[in-house]
Parts: sequence; C-alpha cells; structure tokens
Amino acid sequence: MTPSFSPSFALRQIATVVVYLAACASVPAWSTTKHSRAATHGHAHKVPSKAVRQVSGPHFGATPQIVALAHELAEQHKLPIDWVRQQLSNARQLPGVPKMVMPPPVNVPKNWRAYRERFIEPRRIDAGVQFWKTYDSPLQRAQQTYGVPAEMIVGIIGVETFYGQHKGNYRVLDALTTLALNFPAAHPRAAERQAFFKSELGHFLVQMRQQAPGTAPITGSFAGAMGWPQFMPSSWAKFAVDFDGDGRIDLLNSPVDAIGSVANYFKAFGWQTGMPTHYPVKFDEARLDKPSLLAPDILPSFSVSNFMAKGAVLDNDAQQHTGPLALVELFNGDDAPSYVAGTENFYVVTRYNWSSYYALAVIELGQAVAEQMGR
Repeated sequence: MTPSFSPSFALRQIATVVVYLAACASVPAWSTTKHSRAATHGHAHKVPSKAVRQVSGPHFGATPQIVALAHELAEQHKLPIDWVRQQLSNARQLPGVPKMVMPPPVNVPKNWRAYRERFIEPRRIDAGVQFWKTYDSPLQRAQQTYGVPAEMIVGIIGVETFYGQHKGNYRVLDALTTLALNFPAAHPRAAERQAFFKSELGHFLVQMRQQAPGTAPITGSFAGAMGWPQFMPSSWAKFAVDFDGDGRIDLLNSPVDAIGSVANYFKAFGWQTGMPTHYPVKFDEARLDKPSLLAPDILPSFSVSNFMAKGAVLDNDAQQHTGPLALVELFNGDDAPSYVAGTENFYVVTRYNWSSYYALAVIELGQAVAEQMGR
C-alpha cells in the first residue's frame, strides 16, 4: 500500500500471483477494538477462514540479533521489552521466504497478455459475480461513502485473494521476522526493503499486543499481507475501517470490513469520483516522441494538449479529460507492447500495488464482473 509500501508487495515483481497470494489457515478475527459504535450490520457477513496447512520452520530463539531487534522495536513502539523478546524468540525462521522476495530474472520478459489471462478468466469472474451479489449492499454503501466504484473494490479483492479463497498460510510474525532479519543482501534495494519489513514487524507487534489472550496466530502471505484485501500491518493501522459496524476491524473474516477498507484506501490516495482510470491511445508515428512520453513512467504529467503534441492520438472522450495523463506501457513478451493513457485514478490503483500490470488487471477484472452483473 503506498509511498512507503502498498498492501501488497510481490506483484510489483510481475512473477508471482497477486500481492502475496497463498492459502489461509483458520484463525479467529484479528480485531482492533472500536469504542464509538455498537454493532449495526454485524455478524451476518462474517466468513470464518478455512483451515489449511501453515508454512513453518525452526524457532529463532533468543539470539543476539533477536534481542537487539526486540529492544529496538519495543522502544520504538512503546511495548514491553520482555513481551517483544518472547514473541520474536518464538517466531519461526522461514528459509524459503527470502528467495520469494527477489526480483524475477532479468531475462524473463514481462507479458501483459499472459498476466491478464491469470486474472480475467471465467472462474474468477464467476466468483466475482457471486461476491457482488452477496455484498451488493455494502459495495453500494462504500461507493456512496468514499466515491469509489463497486467494480474497483470487486477487482481489488478478486485479484488479491480470489474473493477470500487465497489469504495466505504463512504466520505473519514468522514471515516479517524472517524478512526483518534475513532479507537477501543480493536484492538491488536490500537496505530499503529490509527497513520496510522491520517497520511492518513493529506495526504487527502493536496489533498483536491488542489481541485477546489465546488468539490463534495470524496467517497471511509470505510478505506479511493479511486478510481479504491483503493489507500490510501499517496499512491495516492507517486505512482499515469497521464497515460492518460490529465495533471492531476484522479484515480476516469480514468481507464487509474489507470492502470499506479498500474504498477508504483509494480515497486516502486521491481517488477522484467519476474520473476514468485510463483511455485508449494510438500514435501518430510522424511526430511521436515516445521517449518523452515514457520518461515520467506512470505518473500523470502531461496535459491533453501536450500529450497529443508529442504524437499521442486520443479519442473524443479522452480529449475532454481535464487532468494530466501518463503513457502506460505494458510489454507483451516478444510481441509489440500495449499502451493506455493513464489518469490520476490509474495512478491511485498503482498505490495499492506498484505495478501497471496489476492495476490494469484489477480494472479489467472489475469491468468483466460488472458486465456479467449487467451494471
């Protein structure tokens, strides 16, 4: 989730399925107590997670590394040092996880068409239709409250977890401790990424401290993303909302809380109601300045007139657009790339996961489900 990082992390690398996918184990709700509202929509929409086998490994133990990390995080987050040391010592090393956060080999070409086929396919569309029918009322309420279309929320949850079917089978404490201590030095951004996971571990410990005694371990993706929308701990703390009105935030078992939280996340990152995410684009080869158009990457930087002056050809709807545009390039292996003109709302979708491939898959899955729904 974000300039610091998005709810998801793995899909930016274009090699793994949606923002840290895996399967989820059965766990009680990880909830953040809310004091201001009584239950109003409540428990009818709770969906207990199905039990699956968890990924595990040997305990870290009270090593000097663990003791130092515990002291740092306890001091930073005002947590009891003995409690933090105990949690981290009991965390399990996951030897396979560091390999999973490495970028794909440079000789593996990106392929939008192949990537798209993994998400915009009949089983996922059918599951999206069922999800929309089941949660039509909270989806419409989220759209009214936050201004984010239902199809965008449906697209996110469908790409992230196949509508709750794949929420992760790694204990989050184990995954984050492993990445905070054993992040691969060969990663091109190792120092930055290791600091990120250390920060996420701190946020997760704060939230663990709020759990009732005896609560089962929280499971999620190999990178520590959790629940129906695959929020990282810091994003859970900042953007998750109690949308079912039961007095607590539960992204693990409440699809309604997930719906409201995804919409709130989009709004927080600047979603503009009524603005398209992108437009089709062609090129006038005689005056095309593609290097200049691609220079800002996916950050919308060009007015419509400037965009067209550099050789982009837009349809009538796009020519009426009043905000900045970006030229989004999506490679198709050995075939010619695909292009769209991305708006500020397209950029917002990439704040959930820093990948234009991911963003367009979310958008097109939501559109495909909406079409099946007759919306």
